[in-house]
Amino acid sequence: MTLIKSWEDFEKAAEKLYLANPMKVRYTMKYRHVDGALVLKFTDDAVCLQYRTEVQQDMKKIDRFMTNLMRHMVSSDK
Repeated sequence: MTLIKSWEDFEKAAEKLYLANPMKVRYTMKYRHVDGALVLKFTDDAVCLQYRTEVQQDMKKIDRFMTNLMRHMVSSDK
């Protein structure tokens, strides 16, 4: 598993991973109340990317990114 510290790097790597094989990629988002941290994980079984944040301002960036990915997922352009 690769823990990426920069949001911009994680965003680019996750989108690249999704666009390479959209049918195989999945993601999870988990909030750990004990740590006060949100952990995002993208994987295609070969590559696993993780991003962890404790900063609440990152939520808006994460929301925009997830909205963008959902648009990719529902679009008919392949």
